[in-house]
Amino acid sequence: MTGHPEDGPHMRQLLGAYVLDALTAAEAHTVARHLQSCDRCAADYVAVAEAAALLPLLSEEDLLE
Repeated sequence: MTGHPEDGPHMRQLLGAYVLDALTAAEAHTVARHLQSCDRCAADYVAVAEAAALLPLLSEEDLLE
């Protein structure tokens, strides 16, 4: 990553795994550091976390529709 988050790589592709605690410790650390300095990815993280929080509310029937 660079000093300017807009110029560096973004972490969007890892956010789902990050929210579900499915990354290695090193990957999670990298994502966490990036989220501290990148408003765009931080906003995406909030959206992914909110969506993940709703998953337990779905029933099997909901998924089949």
